[in-house]
Amino acid sequence: MSEPRRRGRLRDLRHMLVYAVKRLLGLLLTVLVGVYLTIVIANMGGQVDELRLVQIRSQAAEAVRADPAFQDMPVEERSALIDRQVSLEVERLRLDQPFLVRSVDYLQRAMRLDLGRAEQMHSDRGSRRVYDIIAERLPATLLLFGSANLLVFFCSVFMALSLSRRYGSALDRSVIALAPTSAAPAWFYGIFLILVFAFLVPLLPAGGMVTAPPPEGRWAYAASVLRHMLLPLVAMFLSSIFVSIYSWRTFFLIHSSEDYVEMARAKGLPSRLIERRYILRPTLSPIITSFLLMLIGLWSGAIILEQVFNWPGLGSLLFQAIGHRDTPVIIGAVVIFAYLLAATVFLLDILYALLDPRVRIEGGRQ
Repeated sequence: MSEPRRRGRLRDLRHMLVYAVKRLLGLLLTVLVGVYLTIVIANMGGQVDELRLVQIRSQAAEAVRADPAFQDMPVEERSALIDRQVSLEVERLRLDQPFLVRSVDYLQRAMRLDLGRAEQMHSDRGSRRVYDIIAERLPATLLLFGSANLLVFFCSVFMALSLSRRYGSALDRSVIALAPTSAAPAWFYGIFLILVFAFLVPLLPAGGMVTAPPPEGRWAYAASVLRHMLLPLVAMFLSSIFVSIYSWRTFFLIHSSEDYVEMARAKGLPSRLIERRYILRPTLSPIITSFLLMLIGLWSGAIILEQVFNWPGLGSLLFQAIGHRDTPVIIGAVVIFAYLLAATVFLLDILYALLDPRVRIEGGRQ
């Protein structure tokens, strides 16, 4: 490699790194603001902490009254004992400090995933640590949504390429007619799929992730998970596939009419090579952009979908935490969702800068 070319690549790499760092800092600031607003809203500006004080006093009084060792204690001493226990718990939870100070402390601990202990909930293994509760639920969400999005992506690209070669055919018109069905969310399709395939024709389980008790053996367990995952997977597939095929088919049709594609056809190049090199490659950037934006939309719909299918993921965990008013778990789940969304947007920015030949990064600016 020549020296000027090597220097040019090093310069491009340096600009890319500067751009990536700036994007990371911008996304980090966005996550900070979102998580802090969640802390304020989840605590209702500090009113939840006032309710927590009442709960602490009630629990301390009940514990003292239920202990036989304190039955003969005078009322004044018993009240003083309750006050001391309440003071110790308030000091441990830092409820004696202003809410603004505590909210900043919550924020910096949440960003480090130091999420503390849950107030009401616990993991399946009995742990009250919020980190353990979320770590137990996150793989289920990643498995379901990752599988669904990869399936939608590859099927959409294959079908869109095929339809771009059959413009105006009956199949092409059918996909155009079905594209508006993607306006309905995945959980909407999930309700009908449960009704048909779990009750009317009981072929698949209505919800859950695995049969109870879980089957022994790795392959039997995987088969049970796959069987339970089929209905939510199909629901997400139906909610996204037709609009994805329609939009990406449009990209392919636009690029297939470019002059350089006509020139390649005139030279007698194979149609597969033309599609791969002159149609698919230039459209890869908008396709990936559309795919990752769709992924962001699916993350936001995880709560309702997982609740419909009783899927033990992060979305159903957040729904349960809201019902229990378990503030640490709510904040922890929102932090994980914020990190997932930020990682998706960051990946989109980097891929767009790398794949689109029209994009140039100068001095770290796109």
